[in-house]
Amino acid sequence: MWYFLGAFILLIVILGFSIKVVRQAEVYVIERVGKFHKVASAGLNVIFPFVDRVRAIVNMKQQTMDVPPQQVITKDNVTITIDTVVFFQIMDPVKSVYEIENLGKGIQYLAITTIRDIVGKMDLDSTFSSRDSINAQLRQVLDEATDRWGCKVDRVEIKDITPPKDVRDAMEKQMNAERNKRALILEAEGSRQAAITHAEGQKEAQILEAEAEKESSIRRAQGLREARMLEAEGTSAAIKKIAEAKAQEIELVYSAINNAKPTKELVAIKSLESMEKIAEGPANKVFIPFDTSSAFSALGTAKELLK
Repeated sequence: MWYFLGAFILLIVILGFSIKVVRQAEVYVIERVGKFHKVASAGLNVIFPFVDRVRAIVNMKQQTMDVPPQQVITKDNVTITIDTVVFFQIMDPVKSVYEIENLGKGIQYLAITTIRDIVGKMDLDSTFSSRDSINAQLRQVLDEATDRWGCKVDRVEIKDITPPKDVRDAMEKQMNAERNKRALILEAEGSRQAAITHAEGQKEAQILEAEAEKESSIRRAQGLREARMLEAEGTSAAIKKIAEAKAQEIELVYSAINNAKPTKELVAIKSLESMEKIAEGPANKVFIPFDTSSAFSALGTAKELLK
């Protein structure tokens, strides 16, 4: 009885050492008798107990590592503090275990030396304005260096750049001066633009006023011309009507004279009536020769007879 119980317990222990359950996004590096044997992926894996052993559990997910803040001297001899974070992922678990003793420490030290090398070649202003460039250079150097460790560096980000307090005070004063300068420039530019706009508005108003005056003059001239033309046409029509009436009158008179067949005495009498009308004017004086008086007397007698 005790024999079977001991054998069962031994079997359970052997199975416990033989069966390995690997979680998702992890792998086990298995050694057999001190030598690399295989990589156990996620799921249920069986190994030989007391012969195979798990050398390392490798996390295959993307990982982040904070690099301790480092004091770096820039090209213009200003000491700044840079805080950096590295995003990396293990691509070859065997290399990450056997090619370096401590992968995290290796990435950290490599990041520190690379930051000092890159920032040491730049001045203070460039470090603030060239963060993307610094990040790209860091990522490239770290990715190339860690490739033989089975690791890929995806991103490197500078979280913060902190200059000394006196430099920060000087930068704040400089920024205030720059802001005041920009404000004055913008104010002057605004006044200039307003003056230009005002002048352009006055110019356009004067042009429009001149064009309106020109159009008004043209329209007045056209109206006066048309009025004169209408007046001339009316006068012409009136003269024509008068002339036609005169012609009709003359024609009627002539026709009446032809129909009446006047005698010499009637013609003489009409002549005398015309002379009377001419003599009625205060400024008209008519001189009648003496030898014509007898003729006029004869005409007067004829006139009375005709009446």
